[in-house]
Amino acid sequence: VMLVESGGGLVQAGGSLTLSCAASEQTVSRYAMGWFRQVPGKEREFVSAISWSGANAYYADSVRDRFTISRESGDVTVSLQMNRLKPDDTGVYYCAADPYTVVLRSTQNPDFWGQGTQVTVSS
Repeated sequence: VMLVESGGGLVQAGGSLTLSCAASEQTVSRYAMGWFRQVPGKEREFVSAISWSGANAYYADSVRDRFTISRESGDVTVSLQMNRLKPDDTGVYYCAADPYTVVLRSTQNPDFWGQGTQVTVSS
């Protein structure tokens, strides 16, 4: 399975970006999907996750109320709408997929990772 991210770029603080991730195989339609981010010199951190049905969404405290994750039930594509971006949101954003949402929320070991897309927020 390949996960391909798109939508990264450079934006000023306070602006918005939308990231998208598409899986290459339909089996991911029954997987939870989510996003992590990493800054050089720091560990990769959880950002957000969503269940395969799209009914349950989870967020890191640092992005709650600013980011929105979405997917249609059983879809292999997930989006992350990022609003009111801050310089601290800068990093490489990785898409991930796993059969279990708890794995995305609590571990750094999902079944599949994307290659990452750079998000840079200037002050």
